[in-house]
Amino acid sequence: MDAFLYLVPGVMFTGCVFGAVQVIRRARRTSKLWAQGRMAEGRCLNTYMKTSGGHDNAVRSTLHHVYEFTTREGERFRFDEVGGDSTVVAGDHVVVRYLADRPQWATALQPAKGRLIFGTGVLVAFMGVVAVGCVLFAVSAHSAV
Repeated sequence: MDAFLYLVPGVMFTGCVFGAVQVIRRARRTSKLWAQGRMAEGRCLNTYMKTSGGHDNAVRSTLHHVYEFTTREGERFRFDEVGGDSTVVAGDHVVVRYLADRPQWATALQPAKGRLIFGTGVLVAFMGVVAVGCVLFAVSAHSAV
């Protein structure tokens, strides 16, 4: 039973650290795309909403866009992106940014560095608070035993 008091916070702590690393990696990749990425004309192929929750939970909808673009080398790529401008509909032309060595990491999001930094900071801070809470819980459980 005592091991359970360390296992659960340990798993939660690990999840928070992993999540924070992923959020930072995604933000760095997006920033690099905006700063160094090649630009190509893309086309929105489809938009759709993903809905989750319901019953006793709040319903949450997320807007997705499916884009297609052609690289300078002539390769065609399709990608699905969460969020983006809600006024973009199927058939619209957009500017796509991609890295020459990783065109599958493309984005059609408009550069918004301040928003990216703020959003990343809030998520990492939240995960940090949860991780510190896990450590404090484990320490207090250890001193109570």
